[in-house]
Amino acid sequence: MARVPRQDPQAFSRQQAHPVDEVLPVGKLTLYGFQHVLAFYAAAVIVPILLGNALELSHEQLVYLINADLLTCGIASIIQALGVWRIGARMPLVQGVTFTAVSPMIAIGQGAGGGTAGLLVVYGAVITAGIATFLFAPFFSKLVKYFPPVVIGTILTIIGLTLIPQALQDAAGGAQLMGKPEYGDLKNLGYALGTLLFILAVVRIGKPYLSSLAVLLGLVGGTGVAWLLGDVDFSAVQKANWFGVSTPFHYGMPKFEVFPIIAMLVVMLITMVETTGDVYAIGEITRKRVDNDTVARALRADGVATVLGGIFNSFPYVAFAENIGLVRMSKVMSRFVVVAAGGFMIVLGLLPKAGSLVAAIPHPVLGGAAISMFGMVATVGIQILGKVDLREERNALILAVSLGAAMLPTAVAPFFDRMPEDVRAVLNSGITLGGLTAILLNLLFNVFTRRSAIEIDWDEIEDDDADTEAPHLTAVQEPVGGYEPQGGYQPADPYGPYTPQGPHGPQSPQPPQAPYGQQGPHWGQPTH
Repeated sequence: MARVPRQDPQAFSRQQAHPVDEVLPVGKLTLYGFQHVLAFYAAAVIVPILLGNALELSHEQLVYLINADLLTCGIASIIQALGVWRIGARMPLVQGVTFTAVSPMIAIGQGAGGGTAGLLVVYGAVITAGIATFLFAPFFSKLVKYFPPVVIGTILTIIGLTLIPQALQDAAGGAQLMGKPEYGDLKNLGYALGTLLFILAVVRIGKPYLSSLAVLLGLVGGTGVAWLLGDVDFSAVQKANWFGVSTPFHYGMPKFEVFPIIAMLVVMLITMVETTGDVYAIGEITRKRVDNDTVARALRADGVATVLGGIFNSFPYVAFAENIGLVRMSKVMSRFVVVAAGGFMIVLGLLPKAGSLVAAIPHPVLGGAAISMFGMVATVGIQILGKVDLREERNALILAVSLGAAMLPTAVAPFFDRMPEDVRAVLNSGITLGGLTAILLNLLFNVFTRRSAIEIDWDEIEDDDADTEAPHLTAVQEPVGGYEPQGGYQPADPYGPYTPQGPHGPQSPQPPQAPYGQQGPHWGQPTH
Protein backbone atom coordinates (compact mmCIF):
# COMPACT_ATOMS: atom_id res chain seq x y z
CA MET A 1 0.00 0.00 0.00
CA ALA A 2 1.48 3.35 -1.06
CA ARG A 3 1.32 4.95 2.37
CA VAL A 4 4.29 6.05 4.43
CA PRO A 5 3.77 5.86 8.22
CA ARG A 6 4.77 9.19 9.65
CA GLN A 7 6.34 7.56 12.68
CA ASP A 8 8.88 5.65 10.59
CA PRO A 9 11.66 8.04 9.47
CA GLN A 10 13.46 5.40 7.45
CA ALA A 11 10.41 4.19 5.47
CA PHE A 12 11.68 5.37 2.10
CA SER A 13 15.13 3.87 2.44
CA ARG A 14 13.78 0.39 3.15
CA GLN A 15 11.58 0.31 0.06
CA GLN A 16 12.83 -0.87 -3.28
CA ALA A 17 10.70 1.74 -5.03
CA HIS A 18 9.47 5.14 -3.98
CA PRO A 19 5.78 5.10 -2.94
CA VAL A 20 5.00 7.17 -6.04
CA ASP A 21 6.20 4.29 -8.25
CA GLU A 22 4.58 1.49 -6.26
CA VAL A 23 1.99 -0.59 -8.14
CA LEU A 24 -0.89 -1.41 -5.80
CA PRO A 25 -3.14 -4.49 -6.03
CA VAL A 26 -5.98 -4.23 -8.54
CA GLY A 27 -8.64 -3.87 -5.86
CA LYS A 28 -6.93 -0.90 -4.24
CA LEU A 29 -6.14 0.68 -7.60
CA THR A 30 -9.83 0.43 -8.48
CA LEU A 31 -11.10 1.97 -5.23
CA TYR A 32 -8.51 4.73 -5.00
CA GLY A 33 -8.81 5.52 -8.71
CA PHE A 34 -12.60 5.77 -8.52
CA GLN A 35 -12.24 8.08 -5.52
CA HIS A 36 -10.14 10.43 -7.67
CA VAL A 37 -12.84 10.37 -10.36
CA LEU A 38 -15.62 11.24 -7.94
CA ALA A 39 -13.57 14.02 -6.39
CA PHE A 40 -12.64 15.33 -9.84
CA TYR A 41 -15.90 14.92 -11.72
CA ALA A 42 -17.83 18.03 -10.71
CA ALA A 43 -14.91 20.37 -11.46
CA ALA A 44 -14.21 18.52 -14.72
CA VAL A 45 -17.68 18.99 -16.20
CA ILE A 46 -18.30 22.54 -14.98
CA VAL A 47 -16.09 24.11 -17.69
CA PRO A 48 -17.93 22.61 -20.71
CA ILE A 49 -21.24 23.44 -18.99
CA LEU A 50 -20.25 27.08 -18.46
CA LEU A 51 -18.87 27.47 -21.98
CA GLY A 52 -21.76 25.60 -23.64
CA ASN A 53 -24.37 27.71 -21.87
CA ALA A 54 -22.53 30.95 -22.65
CA LEU A 55 -22.33 30.05 -26.36
CA GLU A 56 -25.99 28.89 -26.35
CA LEU A 57 -25.29 25.34 -27.45
CA SER A 58 -28.11 22.79 -27.60
CA HIS A 59 -28.52 20.10 -24.92
CA GLU A 60 -27.14 17.43 -27.26
CA GLN A 61 -24.10 19.57 -28.07
CA LEU A 62 -23.52 20.21 -24.39
CA VAL A 63 -23.62 16.49 -23.54
CA TYR A 64 -21.16 15.87 -26.37
CA LEU A 65 -18.76 18.47 -24.92
CA ILE A 66 -18.92 16.81 -21.49
CA ASN A 67 -18.18 13.36 -22.93
CA ALA A 68 -15.32 14.71 -25.04
CA ASP A 69 -13.89 16.46 -21.98
CA LEU A 70 -13.99 13.29 -19.85
CA LEU A 71 -12.38 11.20 -22.60
CA THR A 72 -9.55 13.70 -23.06
CA CYS A 73 -9.11 14.09 -19.28
CA GLY A 74 -8.57 10.34 -19.02
CA ILE A 75 -6.01 10.22 -21.81
CA ALA A 76 -4.20 13.29 -20.48
CA SER A 77 -4.08 11.95 -16.90
CA ILE A 78 -2.58 8.65 -18.06
CA ILE A 79 0.07 10.51 -20.09
CA GLN A 80 0.94 12.72 -17.11
CA ALA A 81 1.09 9.94 -14.50
CA LEU A 82 2.44 7.04 -16.56
CA GLY A 83 4.76 9.00 -18.80
CA VAL A 84 5.53 8.57 -22.49
CA TRP A 85 9.05 9.34 -23.68
CA ARG A 86 9.88 12.70 -22.06
CA ILE A 87 6.24 13.62 -21.65
CA GLY A 88 4.56 13.37 -18.24
CA ALA A 89 5.84 14.07 -14.72
CA ARG A 90 5.31 10.40 -13.65
CA MET A 91 3.69 11.62 -10.44
CA PRO A 92 0.11 11.29 -9.10
CA LEU A 93 -1.20 14.33 -11.00
CA VAL A 94 -4.70 14.33 -12.50
CA GLN A 95 -5.19 16.47 -15.61
CA GLY A 96 -8.29 18.63 -15.94
CA VAL A 97 -9.57 21.67 -17.81
CA THR A 98 -8.08 24.83 -16.37
CA PHE A 99 -10.51 27.33 -14.87
CA THR A 100 -8.15 30.09 -15.99
CA ALA A 101 -9.28 29.56 -19.60
CA VAL A 102 -13.05 29.82 -18.95
CA SER A 103 -13.46 33.59 -19.26
CA PRO A 104 -11.11 33.95 -22.26
CA MET A 105 -12.81 31.08 -24.12
CA ILE A 106 -16.26 32.56 -23.51
CA ALA A 107 -15.04 35.94 -24.78
CA ILE A 108 -13.44 34.35 -27.86
CA GLY A 109 -16.52 32.24 -28.65
CA GLN A 110 -18.99 35.09 -28.21
CA GLY A 111 -16.79 37.39 -30.26
CA ALA A 112 -16.93 34.84 -33.10
CA GLY A 113 -20.74 34.77 -33.03
CA GLY A 114 -21.37 32.02 -30.47
CA GLY A 115 -22.62 28.51 -31.19
CA THR A 116 -20.43 26.04 -33.04
CA ALA A 117 -18.87 28.89 -35.06
CA GLY A 118 -17.47 30.27 -31.84
CA LEU A 119 -16.22 26.85 -30.82
CA LEU A 120 -14.17 26.55 -34.01
CA VAL A 121 -12.28 29.76 -33.21
CA VAL A 122 -11.76 28.58 -29.62
CA TYR A 123 -10.34 25.26 -30.82
CA GLY A 124 -7.94 27.00 -33.22
CA ALA A 125 -6.55 29.07 -30.34
CA VAL A 126 -6.41 26.02 -28.03
CA ILE A 127 -4.45 23.89 -30.52
CA THR A 128 -1.96 26.68 -31.17
CA ALA A 129 -1.46 27.34 -27.45
CA GLY A 130 -0.94 23.62 -26.82
CA ILE A 131 1.78 23.40 -29.45
CA ALA A 132 3.48 26.50 -28.01
CA THR A 133 3.34 25.03 -24.49
CA PHE A 134 4.97 21.78 -25.65
CA LEU A 135 7.77 23.61 -27.47
CA PHE A 136 8.39 26.16 -24.70
CA ALA A 137 8.32 23.61 -21.85
CA PRO A 138 12.10 22.94 -21.62
CA PHE A 139 12.87 26.66 -21.69
CA PHE A 140 10.22 27.50 -19.10
CA SER A 141 11.51 24.77 -16.77
CA LYS A 142 14.86 26.55 -16.65
CA LEU A 143 13.06 29.63 -15.34
CA VAL A 144 11.93 27.72 -12.23
CA LYS A 145 14.64 29.50 -10.23
CA TYR A 146 12.60 32.66 -10.71
CA PHE A 147 9.70 31.03 -8.84
CA PRO A 148 11.01 30.65 -5.26
CA PRO A 149 8.85 29.35 -2.38
CA VAL A 150 7.27 32.77 -1.85
CA VAL A 151 5.84 32.67 -5.40
CA ILE A 152 4.93 28.97 -5.54
CA GLY A 153 3.41 29.04 -2.05
CA THR A 154 1.43 32.19 -2.81
CA ILE A 155 0.03 30.78 -6.07
CA LEU A 156 -1.01 27.49 -4.45
CA THR A 157 -2.62 29.34 -1.55
CA ILE A 158 -4.49 31.51 -4.05
CA ILE A 159 -5.68 28.45 -6.00
CA GLY A 160 -7.08 26.89 -2.84
CA LEU A 161 -8.69 30.10 -1.57
CA THR A 162 -10.32 30.87 -4.93
CA LEU A 163 -11.67 27.31 -5.26
CA ILE A 164 -13.21 27.24 -1.78
CA PRO A 165 -16.05 29.66 -2.77
CA GLN A 166 -16.98 27.20 -5.54
CA ALA A 167 -17.24 24.44 -2.93
CA LEU A 168 -19.34 26.67 -0.67
CA GLN A 169 -21.58 27.52 -3.61
CA ASP A 170 -22.16 23.83 -4.24
CA ALA A 171 -22.82 23.34 -0.52
CA ALA A 172 -25.61 25.91 -0.77
CA GLY A 173 -27.20 24.02 -3.68
CA GLY A 174 -25.15 24.93 -6.76
CA ALA A 175 -24.99 27.91 -9.10
CA GLN A 176 -28.23 26.85 -10.83
CA LEU A 177 -30.17 27.68 -7.65
CA MET A 178 -28.75 31.18 -7.12
CA GLY A 179 -31.57 33.69 -6.77
CA LYS A 180 -34.08 30.98 -5.84
CA PRO A 181 -35.47 30.27 -2.35
CA GLU A 182 -33.81 26.83 -2.36
CA TYR A 183 -30.34 28.38 -2.51
CA GLY A 184 -28.80 28.11 0.95
CA ASP A 185 -31.70 26.00 2.22
CA LEU A 186 -31.01 24.30 5.53
CA LYS A 187 -31.46 20.92 3.88
CA ASN A 188 -28.70 21.64 1.37
CA LEU A 189 -26.41 22.88 4.10
CA GLY A 190 -27.29 19.77 6.11
CA TYR A 191 -26.19 17.48 3.25
CA ALA A 192 -22.92 19.41 2.89
CA LEU A 193 -22.18 19.54 6.60
CA GLY A 194 -23.16 15.90 7.06
CA THR A 195 -20.83 14.81 4.24
CA LEU A 196 -17.96 16.88 5.63
CA LEU A 197 -18.46 15.61 9.19
CA PHE A 198 -18.65 12.02 7.93
CA ILE A 199 -15.33 12.45 6.10
CA LEU A 200 -13.73 13.94 9.22
CA ALA A 201 -15.11 11.13 11.39
CA VAL A 202 -13.74 8.44 9.06
CA VAL A 203 -10.30 10.11 9.09
CA ARG A 204 -10.41 10.47 12.87
CA ILE A 205 -11.57 7.03 13.97
CA GLY A 206 -11.05 4.84 10.91
CA LYS A 207 -8.11 2.57 10.25
CA PRO A 208 -5.49 3.86 7.77
CA TYR A 209 -6.96 1.96 4.81
CA LEU A 210 -10.47 3.20 5.60
CA SER A 211 -9.25 6.76 6.19
CA SER A 212 -7.69 6.83 2.73
CA LEU A 213 -11.17 6.23 1.26
CA ALA A 214 -12.83 8.93 3.39
CA VAL A 215 -13.79 11.18 0.46
CA LEU A 216 -15.20 8.30 -1.59
CA LEU A 217 -17.20 7.02 1.38
CA GLY A 218 -18.45 10.53 2.13
CA LEU A 219 -19.68 11.04 -1.45
CA VAL A 220 -21.38 7.64 -1.59
CA GLY A 221 -22.89 8.02 1.87
CA GLY A 222 -24.13 11.54 1.25
CA THR A 223 -25.69 10.54 -2.06
CA GLY A 224 -27.34 7.53 -0.41
CA VAL A 225 -28.94 9.68 2.29
CA ALA A 226 -30.12 12.21 -0.31
CA TRP A 227 -31.63 9.38 -2.39
CA LEU A 228 -33.52 8.00 0.60
CA LEU A 229 -34.96 11.47 1.20
CA GLY A 230 -35.94 11.84 -2.47
CA ASP A 231 -33.37 14.49 -3.41
CA VAL A 232 -31.43 12.58 -6.09
CA ASP A 233 -32.67 12.68 -9.69
CA PHE A 234 -31.66 9.70 -11.84
CA SER A 235 -33.88 10.66 -14.81
CA ALA A 236 -30.90 11.85 -16.85
CA VAL A 237 -29.32 8.39 -16.45
CA GLN A 238 -32.34 6.75 -18.08
CA LYS A 239 -32.30 9.17 -21.03
CA ALA A 240 -28.54 8.97 -21.69
CA ASN A 241 -27.16 6.70 -24.41
CA TRP A 242 -25.15 3.64 -23.47
CA PHE A 243 -22.30 4.31 -25.88
CA GLY A 244 -20.87 7.37 -27.62
CA VAL A 245 -17.52 8.15 -29.27
CA SER A 246 -15.98 11.61 -29.60
CA THR A 247 -14.60 12.04 -33.12
CA PRO A 248 -11.85 14.52 -34.08
CA PHE A 249 -13.08 17.92 -35.32
CA HIS A 250 -16.70 16.97 -34.69
CA TYR A 251 -17.92 20.55 -35.33
CA GLY A 252 -15.63 21.21 -38.31
CA MET A 253 -12.06 22.33 -38.90
CA PRO A 254 -10.73 24.87 -36.37
CA LYS A 255 -10.26 28.51 -37.33
CA PHE A 256 -7.00 30.22 -36.46
CA GLU A 257 -7.31 33.94 -35.67
CA VAL A 258 -4.56 36.17 -34.27
CA PHE A 259 -6.12 37.85 -31.23
CA PRO A 260 -7.81 34.73 -29.87
CA ILE A 261 -4.48 32.91 -30.19
CA ILE A 262 -2.66 35.69 -28.29
CA ALA A 263 -5.27 35.58 -25.51
CA MET A 264 -4.92 31.80 -25.21
CA LEU A 265 -1.11 32.02 -25.16
CA VAL A 266 -1.36 34.34 -22.14
CA VAL A 267 -3.70 31.84 -20.48
CA MET A 268 -1.27 28.98 -21.08
CA LEU A 269 1.59 31.02 -19.62
CA ILE A 270 -0.39 31.28 -16.38
CA THR A 271 -1.28 27.59 -16.45
CA MET A 272 2.42 26.74 -16.85
CA VAL A 273 3.11 28.59 -13.61
CA GLU A 274 0.12 26.81 -12.04
CA THR A 275 1.39 23.40 -13.16
CA THR A 276 4.87 24.24 -11.87
CA GLY A 277 3.39 25.00 -8.46
CA ASP A 278 1.31 21.82 -8.55
CA VAL A 279 4.35 19.70 -9.42
CA TYR A 280 6.32 21.13 -6.50
CA ALA A 281 3.30 20.69 -4.22
CA ILE A 282 2.89 17.01 -5.12
CA GLY A 283 6.65 16.56 -4.75
CA GLU A 284 6.44 17.98 -1.25
CA ILE A 285 3.45 15.81 -0.32
CA THR A 286 4.98 12.60 -1.70
CA ARG A 287 8.52 13.59 -0.63
CA LYS A 288 9.95 12.90 -4.05
CA ARG A 289 12.58 14.99 -5.81
CA VAL A 290 11.34 17.60 -8.29
CA ASP A 291 13.84 19.13 -10.70
CA ASN A 292 13.77 21.10 -13.94
CA ASP A 293 13.36 17.94 -15.99
CA THR A 294 10.31 16.91 -13.96
CA VAL A 295 8.73 20.31 -14.54
CA ALA A 296 9.54 20.19 -18.27
CA ARG A 297 7.94 16.74 -18.63
CA ALA A 298 4.84 17.91 -16.77
CA LEU A 299 4.52 20.98 -19.02
CA ARG A 300 4.96 18.87 -22.16
CA ALA A 301 2.08 16.73 -20.93
CA ASP A 302 0.00 19.90 -20.55
CA GLY A 303 0.86 20.87 -24.11
CA VAL A 304 0.03 17.47 -25.58
CA ALA A 305 -3.23 17.29 -23.61
CA THR A 306 -4.23 20.77 -24.78
CA VAL A 307 -3.59 19.87 -28.42
CA LEU A 308 -5.65 16.70 -27.97
CA GLY A 309 -8.35 18.84 -26.39
CA GLY A 310 -8.56 21.07 -29.45
CA ILE A 311 -8.69 18.04 -31.75
CA PHE A 312 -11.25 16.06 -29.75
CA ASN A 313 -13.57 19.02 -29.07
CA SER A 314 -12.31 19.82 -25.58
CA PHE A 315 -10.22 22.52 -23.91
CA PRO A 316 -6.83 23.50 -22.37
CA TYR A 317 -5.53 21.17 -19.66
CA VAL A 318 -3.51 21.64 -16.49
CA ALA A 319 -2.43 19.56 -13.50
CA PHE A 320 -5.53 19.62 -11.29
CA ALA A 321 -4.90 21.18 -7.87
CA GLU A 322 -8.14 19.69 -6.52
CA ASN A 323 -6.81 16.15 -6.61
CA ILE A 324 -3.55 17.20 -4.96
CA GLY A 325 -5.65 17.86 -1.87
CA LEU A 326 -7.02 14.30 -2.13
CA VAL A 327 -3.49 12.85 -2.27
CA ARG A 328 -2.64 14.84 0.84
CA MET A 329 -5.74 13.62 2.70
CA SER A 330 -5.56 9.96 1.69
CA LYS A 331 -1.73 9.70 1.76
CA VAL A 332 -2.00 7.31 -1.20
CA MET A 333 0.94 8.37 -3.34
CA SER A 334 1.05 5.79 -6.16
CA ARG A 335 0.88 7.38 -9.60
CA PHE A 336 -0.74 4.22 -10.90
CA VAL A 337 -3.84 5.17 -8.94
CA VAL A 338 -4.11 8.18 -11.26
CA VAL A 339 -3.56 5.87 -14.24
CA ALA A 340 -6.53 3.81 -13.01
CA ALA A 341 -8.54 7.03 -12.58
CA GLY A 342 -7.67 7.95 -16.17
CA GLY A 343 -9.05 4.61 -17.32
CA PHE A 344 -12.31 5.30 -15.48
CA MET A 345 -12.54 8.73 -17.12
CA ILE A 346 -12.11 7.22 -20.57
CA VAL A 347 -14.89 4.74 -19.82
CA LEU A 348 -17.15 7.55 -18.60
CA GLY A 349 -16.35 9.51 -21.75
CA LEU A 350 -17.40 6.54 -23.90
CA LEU A 351 -20.45 5.64 -21.78
CA PRO A 352 -22.70 8.69 -21.37
CA LYS A 353 -25.05 6.70 -19.15
CA ALA A 354 -22.26 5.91 -16.68
CA GLY A 355 -21.17 9.53 -16.69
CA SER A 356 -24.74 10.62 -16.00
CA LEU A 357 -24.82 8.31 -12.99
CA VAL A 358 -21.78 9.99 -11.45
CA ALA A 359 -23.23 13.39 -12.37
CA ALA A 360 -26.30 12.57 -10.26
CA ILE A 361 -24.33 13.21 -7.05
CA PRO A 362 -26.12 16.19 -5.45
CA HIS A 363 -24.28 19.51 -5.46
CA PRO A 364 -24.42 19.93 -1.65
CA VAL A 365 -22.76 16.52 -1.18
CA LEU A 366 -20.00 17.46 -3.63
CA GLY A 367 -19.62 20.83 -1.91
CA GLY A 368 -19.16 19.24 1.50
CA ALA A 369 -16.37 16.99 0.21
CA ALA A 370 -14.79 19.77 -1.85
CA ILE A 371 -14.45 22.09 1.16
CA SER A 372 -11.90 19.74 2.70
CA MET A 373 -10.06 19.05 -0.57
CA PHE A 374 -9.81 22.66 -1.73
CA GLY A 375 -8.76 23.68 1.76
CA MET A 376 -5.97 21.12 1.56
CA VAL A 377 -4.67 22.81 -1.61
CA ALA A 378 -4.42 26.11 0.27
CA THR A 379 -2.78 24.24 3.16
CA VAL A 380 0.00 22.97 0.89
CA GLY A 381 0.60 26.54 -0.23
CA ILE A 382 0.77 27.71 3.38
CA GLN A 383 3.15 24.85 4.16
CA ILE A 384 5.50 26.04 1.41
CA LEU A 385 5.17 29.63 2.65
CA GLY A 386 6.43 28.31 5.98
CA LYS A 387 9.86 28.14 4.34
CA VAL A 388 9.79 31.85 3.56
CA ASP A 389 11.07 34.52 5.94
CA LEU A 390 7.86 36.57 6.09
CA ARG A 391 9.48 38.86 8.67
CA GLU A 392 11.33 40.23 5.65
CA GLU A 393 9.14 43.06 4.36
CA ARG A 394 9.50 42.34 0.65
CA ASN A 395 8.37 38.74 0.94
CA ALA A 396 5.46 39.78 3.14
CA LEU A 397 4.38 42.37 0.57
CA ILE A 398 4.51 39.83 -2.27
CA LEU A 399 2.14 37.57 -0.36
CA ALA A 400 -0.15 40.35 0.92
CA VAL A 401 -0.64 42.20 -2.36
CA SER A 402 -1.03 38.98 -4.39
CA LEU A 403 -3.76 37.71 -2.06
CA GLY A 404 -5.55 41.05 -2.36
CA ALA A 405 -5.33 40.98 -6.16
CA ALA A 406 -6.63 37.40 -6.27
CA MET A 407 -9.72 38.34 -4.26
CA LEU A 408 -10.58 41.29 -6.54
CA PRO A 409 -12.53 39.44 -9.29
CA THR A 410 -14.59 37.61 -6.66
CA ALA A 411 -15.17 40.47 -4.22
CA VAL A 412 -15.75 43.26 -6.78
CA ALA A 413 -17.03 41.56 -9.93
CA PRO A 414 -17.93 44.80 -11.85
CA PHE A 415 -14.34 46.08 -11.50
CA PHE A 416 -13.37 44.83 -14.98
CA ASP A 417 -16.61 45.69 -16.80
CA ARG A 418 -15.23 48.92 -18.29
CA MET A 419 -12.02 47.34 -19.51
CA PRO A 420 -11.49 46.15 -23.11
CA GLU A 421 -12.89 42.69 -23.80
CA ASP A 422 -9.46 41.13 -24.42
CA VAL A 423 -8.05 42.51 -21.14
CA ARG A 424 -11.11 41.45 -19.18
CA ALA A 425 -10.96 37.95 -20.65
CA VAL A 426 -7.45 37.44 -19.26
CA LEU A 427 -7.52 39.29 -15.92
CA ASN A 428 -11.03 38.51 -14.68
CA SER A 429 -9.74 35.45 -12.82
CA GLY A 430 -8.43 35.39 -9.28
CA ILE A 431 -5.84 32.73 -10.07
CA THR A 432 -4.54 34.63 -13.11
CA LEU A 433 -4.47 38.04 -11.46
CA GLY A 434 -2.99 36.83 -8.19
CA GLY A 435 -0.42 34.63 -9.93
CA LEU A 436 0.73 37.43 -12.23
CA THR A 437 0.99 39.79 -9.26
CA ALA A 438 3.19 37.35 -7.31
CA ILE A 439 5.48 36.80 -10.31
CA LEU A 440 5.86 40.50 -11.13
CA LEU A 441 6.43 41.55 -7.51
CA ASN A 442 9.08 38.85 -7.07
CA LEU A 443 10.84 40.14 -10.19
CA LEU A 444 10.64 43.70 -8.90
CA PHE A 445 11.70 43.05 -5.30
CA ASN A 446 14.06 40.10 -5.61
CA VAL A 447 15.25 39.28 -9.14
CA PHE A 448 16.10 42.77 -10.40
CA THR A 449 17.85 43.52 -7.10
CA ARG A 450 19.85 40.25 -7.36
CA ARG A 451 18.88 38.99 -3.92
CA SER A 452 19.70 35.43 -2.87
CA ALA A 453 17.11 32.66 -2.85
CA ILE A 454 15.89 30.12 -0.32
CA GLU A 455 15.14 26.96 -2.25
CA ILE A 456 13.98 23.47 -1.38
CA ASP A 457 16.86 21.05 -0.89
CA TRP A 458 15.60 17.86 -2.56
CA ASP A 459 18.74 15.94 -1.54
CA GLU A 460 17.80 16.24 2.13
CA ILE A 461 14.06 15.71 1.85
CA GLU A 462 14.38 12.08 0.74
CA ASP A 463 16.32 11.18 3.89
CA ASP A 464 14.55 13.52 6.28
CA ASP A 465 12.51 12.41 9.26
CA ALA A 466 9.02 11.56 8.04
CA ASP A 467 7.64 13.49 11.02
CA THR A 468 9.01 16.68 9.50
CA GLU A 469 6.32 17.72 7.02
CA ALA A 470 8.39 20.39 5.25
CA PRO A 471 11.68 19.83 3.41
CA HIS A 472 14.75 21.72 4.53
CA LEU A 473 16.05 24.76 2.77
CA THR A 474 19.42 25.81 1.51
CA ALA A 475 20.40 29.38 0.75
CA VAL A 476 21.86 29.60 -2.73
CA GLN A 477 23.25 32.54 -4.57
CA GLU A 478 20.61 33.02 -7.23
CA PRO A 479 18.98 36.33 -8.14
CA VAL A 480 15.53 35.14 -7.26
CA GLY A 481 14.26 36.40 -3.92
CA GLY A 482 14.32 35.22 -0.37
CA TYR A 483 16.64 36.51 2.34
CA GLU A 484 20.30 37.23 1.82
CA PRO A 485 22.44 35.54 4.50
CA GLN A 486 25.53 37.19 5.89
CA GLY A 487 28.86 35.62 6.52
CA GLY A 488 28.01 32.42 4.68
CA TYR A 489 25.06 31.62 6.99
CA GLN A 490 22.70 28.92 5.80
CA PRO A 491 19.35 28.03 7.39
CA ALA A 492 19.91 25.29 9.93
CA ASP A 493 18.37 21.85 9.96
CA PRO A 494 16.05 21.92 13.02
CA TYR A 495 17.61 18.60 14.16
CA GLY A 496 21.13 19.21 12.97
CA PRO A 497 22.82 17.52 9.99
CA TYR A 498 21.95 13.92 9.28
CA THR A 499 24.18 11.32 10.92
CA PRO A 500 24.23 7.49 10.85
CA GLN A 501 22.47 7.64 14.22
CA GLY A 502 19.56 9.41 12.57
CA PRO A 503 18.46 13.05 12.43
CA HIS A 504 17.75 12.97 16.16
CA GLY A 505 21.04 11.20 17.04
CA PRO A 506 23.27 12.29 19.84
CA GLN A 507 25.95 13.45 17.42
CA SER A 508 23.70 16.06 15.86
CA PRO A 509 25.11 19.48 16.72
CA GLN A 510 22.90 22.32 17.84
CA PRO A 511 21.92 24.74 15.08
CA PRO A 512 23.70 28.08 15.04
CA GLN A 513 21.89 30.95 16.70
CA ALA A 514 22.05 34.58 15.71
CA PRO A 515 20.30 37.76 16.80
CA TYR A 516 17.08 38.52 14.94
CA GLY A 517 17.57 40.51 11.79
CA GLN A 518 21.33 39.89 11.62
CA GLN A 519 21.27 36.70 9.59
CA GLY A 520 18.87 34.59 7.57
CA PRO A 521 15.73 32.88 8.87
CA HIS A 522 16.37 30.85 12.04
CA TRP A 523 14.91 27.52 11.01
CA GLY A 524 16.34 25.92 14.15
CA GLN A 525 14.46 28.13 16.61
CA PRO A 526 11.21 27.03 18.28
CA THR A 527 9.27 29.89 16.70
CA HIS A 528 9.65 28.07 13.36
